[in-house]
Amino acid sequence: TLDSVFIGEKRGCPEDEKDDAPSKKPKFESDHENGGPPQQDEMGEPEGEASDGEEDGDTFADMMKHGLTELDVGILKYVSDHEGFSGVLKERYSDFVVHEINKNGKIVHLDDLSVPAEEAQEPEQQPKECDLLTEEQKKQLGELQLFRNKEGNVSIEVLDDSKEKRTLVHKAIKNQFPGLETKTEEREGRKFIVAYHAAGKKALAAPRKHFWPKNRGSFCHFVLYKENKDTMDAINVLSKFLRLRPNMFSYMGTKDKRAITVQEIAVLKITAERLAHLNKCLMNLKLGNFCYKNHPLKLGELQGNHFTVVIRNITGTDEQVDQAMTSLKQTGFINYYGMQRFGTTAVPTHHVGRAILKNDWNEVMDLILKPRPGAEKEFLVRCREEWAKTQDPEAALKKLPNKRCVEGQLLRGLSMYASMEITFFSRVWNTMVSRRIEAFGLKAVKGDLVLKGTTAHVLSAEEAESYSIHDIVMPLPGFDVIYPTHHIGEGYRELLTADRLDIDNMRHKVKDYSLAGAYRRVIIRPTDVSWSVINYDDPRVSLVHSDFEKLENKPAPVFNKEGKYRALRMEFSLPPSTYATMAIREVLKLDTSIKKQTQLNTTWFN
Repeated sequence: TLDSVFIGEKRGCPEDEKDDAPSKKPKFESDHENGGPPQQDEMGEPEGEASDGEEDGDTFADMMKHGLTELDVGILKYVSDHEGFSGVLKERYSDFVVHEINKNGKIVHLDDLSVPAEEAQEPEQQPKECDLLTEEQKKQLGELQLFRNKEGNVSIEVLDDSKEKRTLVHKAIKNQFPGLETKTEEREGRKFIVAYHAAGKKALAAPRKHFWPKNRGSFCHFVLYKENKDTMDAINVLSKFLRLRPNMFSYMGTKDKRAITVQEIAVLKITAERLAHLNKCLMNLKLGNFCYKNHPLKLGELQGNHFTVVIRNITGTDEQVDQAMTSLKQTGFINYYGMQRFGTTAVPTHHVGRAILKNDWNEVMDLILKPRPGAEKEFLVRCREEWAKTQDPEAALKKLPNKRCVEGQLLRGLSMYASMEITFFSRVWNTMVSRRIEAFGLKAVKGDLVLKGTTAHVLSAEEAESYSIHDIVMPLPGFDVIYPTHHIGEGYRELLTADRLDIDNMRHKVKDYSLAGAYRRVIIRPTDVSWSVINYDDPRVSLVHSDFEKLENKPAPVFNKEGKYRALRMEFSLPPSTYATMAIREVLKLDTSIKKQTQLNTTWFN
């Protein structure tokens, strides 16, 4: 296996995935994006990964035969006229590195694993704790902590039976082995401290109250470095080990799975020391840069993300690459909602959104729950068959081992489906922007919209002369937006009418599903753009120097100018709610849909 792991670590969490080997990947995969609703990954990917694990390659490819293409969701145009070329994106997850840009405009890095100095001096008892447990007991507790003995426990007899001694042993176990709970038991007149894994309901119990200095901020902020794991998976792992509810953590945006990502996280009243202890046992996750503040983090308050992307086996000449990247730097790309926004199954999420907007709940239920073509996990097939046969939500729910999946959520209630409406409107936005570019090109014209503060303004012919395409916005439909006054504005009405929706009556009978609408820039010009073409011989070697490798003093990758493989290494920063896939699409001139890339993949490797 070619897994990228933290050198020197032998222990890992049970959910850790090991999947960084070059494999039969599409030449273009769903990727990490900037910002977005929490139920989706970085404004898009449902987060590309199913909560119950990935399908194998053949099964996934079979399912994608029924998937969407860019044409289906309105992604049609390019802004540049350079000749496109092909390449392999995310051959390794380490080929896609994302650093969050915080609200102060600083790129977030993991570069310090130490605990704040004031706290490091607090625990005078720590040396004594190390002496309380024997090496054999530590070994047993370590195995228990890492789920190798999940159903069992470890009993430690307390020979010096005093409350003070027992208290010290309880503390030693919890400090040295986060995630374990302890209790005292008496057996035939002898006292034992029993350690067990805090799983199930115990893991979700309210955190114990610990002494918290009044002059310390209530929230511990830290940098989370993760490899090949999405943000919610990472938080669930931390929650389990710390015996917290996941909602005790806050963050500014979700980052996707198949990447190396670095972002800021905040947690309520958990010490940096407890968090730092987790670095001993977590694989593909590292925590550092601890500090205390008086506020949590809020979704969307980041300024964006900085991307380092490696596209391997490129076919373009150096001149083609320079033309493509210069265009990206100077002009930018069309700010389409990327393919991962629209789902990866035979029933696109924007179809569900349209049914919700029409208040057709029977269609909503059937679209999500009806049997569908393509490969699916067996329990989902059984669930859909039960629904088709009985229309009984309780009976269908019993077929699901994971009640938190989309189908399970629907069977228990439709409260989360406002996101589907947004997905439907995303397709409308893409379609209308393609028409706008086709009709008027890359210049501002009479009837276009620009933002003045947060208010949209319609340009006159004279005003259009002083604006550029980078100032133009287009509306996401809703009850509180205006539309362009040229014929593209009327196109919105025609498109919605075709789907039996009234553009003049966008309020929904269910208040939570009424969307005000929004404005989105037509063209995005990335900042901090740089690139280089590199040669290499070994496809197993990472071509990016990660934060963790720097902390470990690992040498940076060395490139062989005579290497037999060529790769494009690019860096750029994007604001929130924009898709890196759409920037890369503009460079390569390739369809980014998984359906098309799976077809390319079959050609590429056969």
